[in-house]
Amino acid sequence: MTVKVIGAGLAGCEAAVQLAGRGFDVELHEMKPQKYSPAHHYEGFAELVCSNSLKAARPESACGLLKEEMRRFGSVILQAAEKTAVPAGGALAVNRTEFSDEVTRIVRSFPNIRVIEGEVTELPEKNAVICTGPLTSDALAEKIRGMCGEGLSFYDAAAPIVSADSIDFSKAFFQTRYDKGEADYVNCPMTREEYEAFYEALVTAESAPLKEFDRPEESAGMKVFEGCMPVEVLAKRGFESVRYGCMKPVGLTDPRTGKRPYAAVQLRKENRDGTMYNLVGFQTNLKFGEQKRVFSMIPGLENAEFVRYGVMHRNTFLDSPRLLDEWFMLRGSDNVFFGGQMTGVEGYVESAASGIIAGRALADRLSGKQPLTLPRTTMLGALCSYISDPTVENFQPMASSMGILPSLDRVIKGKQERYCWTEKERDTISAEFGKGVHIQRYKGLGEMNAHQLWDTTMNPDTRILRQVNIENAAEADRIFSMLMGDEVPPRREFIEKNAHYANIDA
Repeated sequence: MTVKVIGAGLAGCEAAVQLAGRGFDVELHEMKPQKYSPAHHYEGFAELVCSNSLKAARPESACGLLKEEMRRFGSVILQAAEKTAVPAGGALAVNRTEFSDEVTRIVRSFPNIRVIEGEVTELPEKNAVICTGPLTSDALAEKIRGMCGEGLSFYDAAAPIVSADSIDFSKAFFQTRYDKGEADYVNCPMTREEYEAFYEALVTAESAPLKEFDRPEESAGMKVFEGCMPVEVLAKRGFESVRYGCMKPVGLTDPRTGKRPYAAVQLRKENRDGTMYNLVGFQTNLKFGEQKRVFSMIPGLENAEFVRYGVMHRNTFLDSPRLLDEWFMLRGSDNVFFGGQMTGVEGYVESAASGIIAGRALADRLSGKQPLTLPRTTMLGALCSYISDPTVENFQPMASSMGILPSLDRVIKGKQERYCWTEKERDTISAEFGKGVHIQRYKGLGEMNAHQLWDTTMNPDTRILRQVNIENAAEADRIFSMLMGDEVPPRREFIEKNAHYANIDA
């Protein structure tokens, strides 16, 4: 049986390999090199547009946990990434062209994957995975809109890249925060005075006009996804916003002073040879001349040669909670699946993961099997649950996060310990253990030590896999926004209304 995969990006390549590995003939459609989107330039598959980083590698981190789960599914993206990795401290970063070439090589090595070059303008009616990305060509986007209804859009941005030879290392220095791992990052320290001058220049700099394909469809203006916030937009939220974000100096020591700098800009290797570095977290939509002027104010980058300036482009995604099920299949369709960022998963790794799930689910359905339901206690399962939850009203893209996993209670007595999912279960086990019980609570798996994460989530011999459903995600989101947002009066009113007061005899 022949199935179609539309798009040879991260998700499309994963879906194609999953299907081909299970014996299906795959037609992989890719419009490059005949036609390129406004943001793509390299002819290879799985081109990385915004950054060369696939985020944290540590399995106790959210994205690291997701990577480990993907490895167990045979992820082609991680195979290629680990082969073409460049030093990046605790992150997994790659040489972009080598990575793309390796993914292309692996995909093309499958005899039952036939690559068809050229733009697709009609949607398959059945047995297909659509992974055309956030910059889907206009013709196909119209077809998707007709099938699914109006899409949403946000804006994504890329950071500038500078030549390593142009960095002034009399001011800049190599170090990884808290000296964890190799000193792979270049750090440009700032004094308070330097930061104040830089901040003022950043928030007053002129932005580039949006291209025709990037213009907002609504007069309300530009919607920006928090995870790819242009640095100038973030800065306008407050004087300290970037100093607590991409310019945080925590864990760094300026060798010239022996002290922590007031602020710092980090640069990460763009390629294996270390001839180019990108400004971490400095995705931007400033005019090129303004980028040169403002970013040259960073100590160590006064004479920086910009190999590539930062750019911004539009990303479009579906209203997935109303349209897709937990396997990324269009509800009510004849095995039509979607994958990648257009489904509302945010990030390279997350996009690739959606392709794995969609490809495997299509293979299962065509084989007469029920697709695997992943527990929400896994990062893959949590992402699948998030994008398919119809109670989510104001849907926004979601990256891997410990916050979307359920919380755990750990009940300990002596050398005995049990993990609990509910307060009732905790109370039952506490009563069973008797006196001398110690209870440790985790809001998320990110608060655990490595061995605890292994016991609860990773170890097949001891982990507990349960599917947990949020009955009212919309209300939970409202309360979270109220308690953690910028509006103080509603938060105060809520606390005063719901707080339990104690009479304390001072």
